[in-house]
Amino acid sequence: MTGNQFFVDSDQLTKEALDQKHRIETDPAARTDPMRYMEGMERISSDIMEKVLGQMAGYDYEAYTDADVRRALMHETCSVDDFKALLSPAAQPHLEEMAAKAKYETSRHFGNTVYLFTPLYLANYCENYCVYCGFNCYNNIVRKKLTMEEAEHEMKVIADSGIEEILLLTGESHKKSDLTYIGEACKLAARYFRNVGLEIYPVNSEDYRYLHACGADYITVFQETYDAAAYEKLHLMGHKRVFPYRFEAQERAILGGMRGVAGSALLGLSDFRKDALASALHIYYLQRKYPYVEYSLSCPRLRPIINNDKINPQDVHETQLCQILCAYRIFLPYVGITVSSREQKHFRDGIVKIAATKVSAGVSTGIGDHESKYHGVREAETGDEQFEISDDRSFDQMYRDIAAEGLQPVLNDYIYVAE
Repeated sequence: MTGNQFFVDSDQLTKEALDQKHRIETDPAARTDPMRYMEGMERISSDIMEKVLGQMAGYDYEAYTDADVRRALMHETCSVDDFKALLSPAAQPHLEEMAAKAKYETSRHFGNTVYLFTPLYLANYCENYCVYCGFNCYNNIVRKKLTMEEAEHEMKVIADSGIEEILLLTGESHKKSDLTYIGEACKLAARYFRNVGLEIYPVNSEDYRYLHACGADYITVFQETYDAAAYEKLHLMGHKRVFPYRFEAQERAILGGMRGVAGSALLGLSDFRKDALASALHIYYLQRKYPYVEYSLSCPRLRPIINNDKINPQDVHETQLCQILCAYRIFLPYVGITVSSREQKHFRDGIVKIAATKVSAGVSTGIGDHESKYHGVREAETGDEQFEISDDRSFDQMYRDIAAEGLQPVLNDYIYVAE
């Protein structure tokens, strides 16, 4: 137990756990301070969070005019203020001009390429109570954690399809998916794939160093929302409740030697324009401080799943998402942009021609069901998914579709030299 929190074994919700759930939902005093680090959490010396939140707090997107947007599009280099203008409602009538400028920047820095990868969910146990998430510890779902033998089987199935980059994911349970378990999974993945990414709970810099030594190349951590007040209401219990520790995850990963870091907000949890601003500025300030690291932005939108009716999502429509991605590309021309299978086929096929550089293929957000998805062979036991996907194309189909658009699908662009 840490403070007034305890681990909820989501296989069996006891009366004690349900009583605790009721208390933290109804009594704010029963919750821990979201700005207070828990025992064992590393604190680093950094001013990036202060800079990002300061810019976000002062952003009045309604104040920007058509003239501001026109000036921003004329500038060869996009400033922070230009970026704010491009995210504003005043920029919506200029979406075609933004797309043209974004396409130019994408071609200039990434050529005609689109990178492909697939995620592998290792476990869906979680110790956090996040009201919008399918994995949260109080949801009544089928929980599963892959054994190393099962994980290797899944990796073989995925690798045999031709994919060379994998993203390993777990629910945020330190007990069920500890560092040793994740490290062993990284070692396995390094045998089958050229690039290994991680999307797990945030850890300390030395832990990231250990995972990097096990074979992990980069990490992804979603802040979910940069609105601290909304964050507190959405993350009621668990380590994830600590806002600054999560915010600093990418910087700790860099200090731990990771080659690349990625992140974003989950658009729709709060004011999406402010969250988009903060997401990009987070990467922008990291890039200026650590220019040797590879950076990537994602753009996930809130998807339907169990318990989403408990929040009031602020809908982000496709035209608004397109505006955000074009603004990202113009502001951060060297940064990769990933569009997940949360988005529909037509949107992903369109945005890779303009701003995005990486897409997932052959996706499942369930636990242990790639054999079923790829070959129609049903596994004996699988775990429930985190959210619904919109684009369920296989790797082969995605590869063909990208090539048919005149783009070059890329599986790997790294050459490893033996020491």
